Amino acid sequence: MADWRFFHGNGKQLKGVEDKLKNLEPPPWRRFSKIEDITEDRRWDRLKTLVEENDRNRRRGENFRIPPDATNVINAVNAAIYLRRPLLVTGKPGSGKTSLAYAIAHELNLGPVLSWAITARSTLQEGLYRYDAIARLQDVQQNEKQDIGKYITLGALGTAFLPSALPRVLLIDEIDKSDINLPNDLLNIFEEGEFPIPELVRRAKSVEKNNSASNNEFTVETQDRDIEVVIKGGRIRCYSFPVIVMTSNGERDFPPAFKRRCIRVKMPNPQEEALKAIVKAHFQDEDKLFQDAEAKIDGLIKDFLSDKDKNTERATDQLLNTIYLLTRDVSPESEADEKSVKDILLKSLTSND
Repeated sequence: MADWRFFHGNGKQLKGVEDKLKNLEPPPWRRFSKIEDITEDRRWDRLKTLVEENDRNRRRGENFRIPPDATNVINAVNAAIYLRRPLLVTGKPGSGKTSLAYAIAHELNLGPVLSWAITARSTLQEGLYRYDAIARLQDVQQNEKQDIGKYITLGALGTAFLPSALPRVLLIDEIDKSDINLPNDLLNIFEEGEFPIPELVRRAKSVEKNNSASNNEFTVETQDRDIEVVIKGGRIRCYSFPVIVMTSNGERDFPPAFKRRCIRVKMPNPQEEALKAIVKAHFQDEDKLFQDAEAKIDGLIKDFLSDKDKNTERATDQLLNTIYLLTRDVSPESEADEKSVKDILLKSLTSND
């Protein structure tokens, strides 16, 4: 029997995964636009170039590892892909919630991650698009006539829902920090897969009413650097529902209506063997490091995992920072300095010191 999974959490890209995704039929109740609505041109070629240009984010996806026994996370990601549903990922700080989005984008070769960092002031429109009314007014006052699309820039959420044969990966980071209304505001676009841009809709209707020679197509900027798209009639409707990863530190609960529409999963805290795999992935270009400092690395991992009975919380990047600093050719020499640095870098996240 063929493996049903697209995502494995091992940093490896499966051969032919793009064609498999394109041929994956959605559930009947999760079908949105038609294949003929896709007008990508060379956008995906440009997106792949952007991935190569952003080495930091590319490596972030390559180096992320999910322990083989953390099947809940792997299965949740694949279920979200099949069912076209957003993921709500909870877990302790540093457990890999954010990096999961980059790992999915890397393994499935889905272009750069679209990221929307949530604050208490975040609104739905901020995620969808921005309309620069002031710039338009200034141009009108100077008798400069510009297409209204020039003043529209799609946000991360709006860009993710552009019609394409392959889904984009959208990271909605720390959604638990949002205003109480934002999760409910997201429900409509999650269900319908589309949204209007009223400024463009009004213009399109005006063109149609006046039988103008102008058409109802508008060129707008996207969240992707230097990439513009054409929008017809002022409405955007996805073809392939994006892979949406919403992270939460558990600082608040969400309404049942919101949770019902999500695939929910909790990131596990990696144990010793998983941490060794993570360390090797991040230091993969330094084979000599594991020959010369394997015993020290093993000891630092054990120190990182210590004090469980005291409810100590530490993030994986604290371990990586500690290993990097204490295994260099130039590093603290005395035992006292080394212990001091280790205590500083591995300080519990719950500590107030």
